Parts: sequence; structure tokens; C-alpha cells
Amino acid sequence: MKKKLGEILLKEQLITEEQFDQAMEMQALFPNQTIGQLLCNLEFITKTTLGTILDQKDARQELSDILIQHNLLPREQVLQAVERSRHTGISLTQTLLILKLLNEEEIARTIALQYDLPFVHLNGILISAEMSQLICSSYAQKRQIVPVKKIGNTLTLAMASPLTVHEINDLSMSLRLKVIPVVASAKEISLAQERLYKGSDPCPDGQIVAHEEFSDSIMEILSEEANEPDMEEEVRKVTEKDSVIVKLVNKIIIDAYQQRASDIHIEPYPGKNDVIVRIRVDGRCKIYQKIPYRYKYAITSRIKIMAELDIAERRKPQDGKINFKDFGPIDVELRVATIPTAGHLEDVVLRVLRHEEVFPFGELGLRDRDRREFELALSKPYGMILVVGPTGSGKTTTLHSGIALINKPELKIWTIEDPVEITQNGLRQVQVNAKIGFTFATALRSFLRLDPDVIMVGEMRDQETASIAVEASLTGHLLLSTLHTNSAAETVTRLLDLGLNPYSFSDSLLCILAQRLARSLCKECREEYIPDEAERNEIIAEFGAENLMAAGLFEKEMRLNRAVGCPGCLNTGYRGRVAICELLVSTSSIKTLIKTRGDCDAIERQSVADGTRTLKQDGMLKVFQGITDLREIRRVCAR
Repeated sequence: MKKKLGEILLKEQLITEEQFDQAMEMQALFPNQTIGQLLCNLEFITKTTLGTILDQKDARQELSDILIQHNLLPREQVLQAVERSRHTGISLTQTLLILKLLNEEEIARTIALQYDLPFVHLNGILISAEMSQLICSSYAQKRQIVPVKKIGNTLTLAMASPLTVHEINDLSMSLRLKVIPVVASAKEISLAQERLYKGSDPCPDGQIVAHEEFSDSIMEILSEEANEPDMEEEVRKVTEKDSVIVKLVNKIIIDAYQQRASDIHIEPYPGKNDVIVRIRVDGRCKIYQKIPYRYKYAITSRIKIMAELDIAERRKPQDGKINFKDFGPIDVELRVATIPTAGHLEDVVLRVLRHEEVFPFGELGLRDRDRREFELALSKPYGMILVVGPTGSGKTTTLHSGIALINKPELKIWTIEDPVEITQNGLRQVQVNAKIGFTFATALRSFLRLDPDVIMVGEMRDQETASIAVEASLTGHLLLSTLHTNSAAETVTRLLDLGLNPYSFSDSLLCILAQRLARSLCKECREEYIPDEAERNEIIAEFGAENLMAAGLFEKEMRLNRAVGCPGCLNTGYRGRVAICELLVSTSSIKTLIKTRGDCDAIERQSVADGTRTLKQDGMLKVFQGITDLREIRRVCAR
């Protein structure tokens, strides 16, 4: 360990050889102190620097080596425990306990040596009840830590398995206290937690880490600096250590996640106008909070720091991503996009990427005919399947649900996405990186040399990608992709306008599924009613009397539902979303229209004659089923 630590410190030019030799000589006088502690005591390096170095995997000595070097266990017993740990998948510390080779205190002392931290006994320490207000019980129990003593702005924190330097820094920032870590046995920490948190309310599961960081409301966080005098231009400038901004941004992200938001919009305005923060829930934007104008640069800069963007560059758009588990208590990734706006300001939009499981295909809401035809297309050995609609309409979810039906060991399936949001075992998934020239087209060319059976392309944005996709679908591959168009029929004319050969395209196309997402009525508070004559006539005009009869719906028996609002749906009357779909199947008549470059209306008329139910008609059917209401269908369907 000494040699390894010394090599790293010398390589990084953090200490000189003379300083390291001096620390080695002093260890002969103070054998109970580690070389890292001595270097800090001699003020050759700071504890923060030492912690950062030791946090690197290659810089920290293995626990097994410490046991052998300090003669805590015979070499044979250590190797036996290591082998058993590898075989069973149980940690080495737990294996040592199971084999009764060491007790909990001896293990804790060994961990303290490994991490260059002091070891303490908690049984003899009286922990003040005020400590429970600093760190909540669920977070403490999850991390096996307990706050021991607070003196001034310093907090002593006991832990069974030391947190990383980054975690300690985040905790220190959120508490606005300097955290001094010490090591104690897991048993003593558990007993100390029972004494400290007895009778106290636990934090909401998985939502709150540090009591002071996340329990406050937005306005309570902002009130911390309400009495500060305004600086020049009455705008504060942010740094990574600004606790108010850190807490503010974390709170916005956590609240948006808890409210099931898909996007967060940060909108600063010139002058002394408040910063508007809006979130998109179930496809609709709403104002989440108004932030005082003096934070208009600070919020943007903090988000750019988290996304590792250039905070000095405000003249052009930037994009990046944030792995929020590095900054807060929830494991979620955010895609960040900034753009310059009026008044030398920047708007920021954060897309909340929820890594979800594959949605069951049977629950997509497709009617029997559409589900049957889509499954038939998926069973084909080659051809092209397209799912189209605007951004955020669930296209990728639908594709992954369909792929799950054919995801079997005998098929090799490649996907190219931007980004990879849904993962499935059995798929080989690739993410584009436009910055290095790794585009959809580049990846698609590579896939053709990788012996694929099925290929999924996240999006066809240009003529090059579309042409390669058609070529791939005609050479023995089943290809699935998405496109941003308004309807299934419009997709055909759009691809022809991109320059595709109409004969090749018509031969490759299997089907096109167009979809929208409408808000579902809240099942807890929706209210059933019988429409009056005027509303009933409007419905007949929109849906068509023949379609009503064909669907088995009679106007005299019409029963609809409307939104009411309750706490469960945040008083909106809606909770969740439902897919509104139309499926165009590439019949011989459709192929003929494609080859002759038929217009959009002609293709749609032929598609309806072949059995397609339009987006509006499918939406109206879901209205009659009580899933959504007329207002939502009229909002998402143009005609």
C-alpha cells in the first residue's frame, strides 16, 4: 500500500521524494498511524487530496493484503476466505464473519486501516437527539452511517463502509457542514441508529437523503438568502459550492421526477422578471415554480456544471446529459439542451430519461385488427416496419414492445438509438455519438456487416439513413424504425420526397403505425354522464354514423366520462396516457399507389378502404370505452 500510494502521489507531483521518505521515517515512530495520515499531519497533502487519491480503485490496498501484512490472520485462512467470497458472491467482510475468522470490531479496524480513517467505539459516546435532524433515518440505515457529534460547522460521521469522497462532499455541501468520517463496527452503528431515531418518522422511501437538503420547499430554500444584499445587476453568480443553488436545482429535479414529468423547462426573462420553471406531465406543460430573477444566471450555470458543459459559452446551443445519482438520491438520467435567448440569457430544457422495463405489447391499446396485422409484420423474415408520430408520442416504447415478441435466442437483433432508454436482454444496443461522426447511417452500415436478423433504427432523419434502411430490408433483414410525421399516409409521401426509389420502397414496406398519446382519465375520480342531444350530434358528425354502427355503438346508449380532479391526479382529472393509433398495411393497392407516387389523400382513402381506422376514429372509440375524453382527442388529433 505504501509503495502504491507513494507512486501515485509522486507521479501526480503532489509530494516530493524527500517528503515521502520523511513520512516513512516518522511511521517507525508512530506505527499506529498510516502513511496517508502522516502525510496529512505533516501538511504535505490535504485530507481532501488524499481521499480523492484513495478513492481510485488502484490506489487502495486490498482488504486481504492488509489482513496478511498486519498478521491479523494466517495467509492460508485469508486465501480460503477470498476464494469462498468469489465462489458465493458474498463480500469478503461478510465471509470473514460467517467463517468466524474475525469479529465485527476487528473487521471495522481493518477497514479503517484500508481507508486511512480513525476507528471509534460508539457504545461509550452519547449522541445528541439533535443529530437526527441532520440526516434522516432511511438514508442513514441504507448507507450504514450515523451522525455522532457536531462542533461548530464540523460533523463527525461514523460509517461501517466508508462513503466515497464525492458522496461525502455532496453530503457536506447539502448540510453546509464539514464532514469528518470515522469508522465503527456495523453492529455499533445499528445500535446507535436505534437509539438516535427511536420514535422519529422515517424519510419517504428513496426520496429524501439529507434532511436539510431535500425536505424544504422551494421557497424555504430561497428564503435562506432573502436577506442578502443584491449584488451588481442584482444577479448572483453561481459556483459549484453554492449550497442554495445546489439545493434549488436538486429540488426542482426531484419534484419533477416525483410528479412524473417528462421534461423540465427553465425560462429566464430579461430585467427583473422571475425565472419561470415549467414541467411537462402527461404531455401538458404547467408552471411548477417562479424563481426570483437574481438566480437567472445561477440556475443555468449550475445545470451546465452538472452536465459538464462550457459555462462561459452563452452564444450557441449546447447539449449534454446528467447522471443525477451522482448529485442526489434518485437514479435517473437527464438529457440537457441549452439555447441562447433574448437579453443574453439561456433557456434550458431537461428531458427526464426513465430507464423503464419493456411495456407489454398486449397493453399498448391496439385494436384486434391492428394488433394482429402488426404481429404478422413482425413475423416476416424481411421488410420494413415504421412507427411514426411527433416527439414524445411513445414510438420507441411501441417498437421495443414489438421487438420483445420476437426477442428469441435464434434471432440476432441490433438496435441503434439516441439515447438508449429501454434495455432488453438479448438485444445488442448501440448509442449514436454525432460528435465523433457515429450517426444512424454509420451504425446502420456497420450492422449490415454484423450478421443481423433484425435491426431497429431509432430514427430516420435523412435520405442517407432511409436509403440504407430500405436496402437492408430488401436483403433479408427485418428493419424497424421511427419517423416524425403526422399520419401513416403522410409518411409515404414524406419518404418519397426524401428521394427514395418508389419501387424499392413499396417492395420493402410492411406497415406503418402512426400514434399519439392522449391523457387518460383518472380512474379514481372520473365521472360518467349521458351527453345531451347537441353533443351527441357532434360526436356522430365527427365519428360517423356508419363507424358507430360498425363499432356496435348506438347513439341512444352513449355514455361518456369527464375529468373531475382529486389529490391522486394532482386535481387535473387525468393520470397516465393512452396510445391513439392508426395502422396502414402495405397491401397490393397501397404498393401500386406508392409506385405511381399517389398523393397523401389517395393513400389515406385506400388505407381506410383496406380496414384502417384513423387516429381520430381510434381516439373516439377510447372515449366510448371511458379511457379518455373528447377534449383530449380533439387536442391530439387534427382530423
